[in-house]
Amino acid sequence: MPSPYARPAAVFGAVLALVSLGAPLRAAAAPVTLAAALERAQAQSPLITSAQAALAAAQGRARQAGFSPNPEASLESENIAGSGPYEGFSNAETTFSIGQRLELGGKRRTRAAAAQAEVEAAIVRVAIARADLIQEVKTQYAQALEADARVALAKEAAERANDLAGVAATLVEAGREPPLRALRARTASDEADAAVLAAQAQAAAARRALTSLWADPDPEIDLVEPPAGPTLSAAIDPTASLDVRLAQAEREAAQAAIDRERAAGKPDLTIQAGVRRFEQTGDQALIVGFTAPIPIRDRNQGNVAAARADATAAEARERLVLARSVRAVRDAQASLRAAEARLEVLQSRTVPQAQQAVDLARQGFQAGKFSLLDVLDAQAALSASRNDLIAARLERAKALAALERAAAQ
Repeated sequence: MPSPYARPAAVFGAVLALVSLGAPLRAAAAPVTLAAALERAQAQSPLITSAQAALAAAQGRARQAGFSPNPEASLESENIAGSGPYEGFSNAETTFSIGQRLELGGKRRTRAAAAQAEVEAAIVRVAIARADLIQEVKTQYAQALEADARVALAKEAAERANDLAGVAATLVEAGREPPLRALRARTASDEADAAVLAAQAQAAAARRALTSLWADPDPEIDLVEPPAGPTLSAAIDPTASLDVRLAQAEREAAQAAIDRERAAGKPDLTIQAGVRRFEQTGDQALIVGFTAPIPIRDRNQGNVAAARADATAAEARERLVLARSVRAVRDAQASLRAAEARLEVLQSRTVPQAQQAVDLARQGFQAGKFSLLDVLDAQAALSASRNDLIAARLERAKALAALERAAAQ
């Protein structure tokens, strides 16, 4: 006769199985390796598109900065539509001239240099956007793999709990355990089944976070565990990182802006040449001239002062970024060493010992030497140690991604 203690756990397990079988009814998910995820993200990420568009804008401004002013044409007619001898156009004097503003003080040169400095900074920003995206993809990919591992672990724990509930029900029927033991085992089995559903929901969320990096709303993908690659060499130069390079480029752009604003404060000269026609006599004459502003008030001194202040701020940011870059590399190296050490302990000692304890507890429980609580405690310790192992693998992947980002050049 079936045990009344085993039926609820079996029903819940059947429901869980139906939920788990829902995925195969959809189209088979395509396997996506880490390399493929990186390729997709770099090709479709709005972050990269935005940085590249900013670079294109800076390049356009640099081209514009190299153009000189356009010439100006002027047509004037004097002594017309008046009274007396100036009625009509018989005594008109018509002048046609061409004027050209000459930029003095190196305006075009300094303007072009400042614009080109902005282009160099934009190039580094594109590289930073790419490095940030690579780190994010690697981190999210590792988190999605971790979520999958937790689903598998939860399913294994649920299977063990269901088996234990069946064993407990059998022992209760045989009079070797009180009914309370079967109820406790059934409760643990139900909790394990619920944990599977929670882990599956977290895995789906992790996939959505990953696919959002290449603007794909469909998280139905299969992940492939990447091969363990070598860690970075300890010889990393923090002063050559992308963040330091950007700070240097911004400082150089700020210095170039000072030269541009200084040149902008120097007056330009506009020269003119043309011809004038006298209608009364039919004669013509050439005209020449020039105009220039008198710099007694506006010498662009305010913009020069602002550019100097910006340069001071850029120099301070460069020092700050350099210090932060050194710290980021050192912190990432320390985190990676700690994660690898913890991973080694968990893999070599903690998890095997916890598994051995579960095996002994289950054997002893079936032989009547240990109680159900002993088995549950051993299983809880094993689940905790395996969860710690999964977390340690994730921490190592995140630390390695952070170190690669800090060392990116």
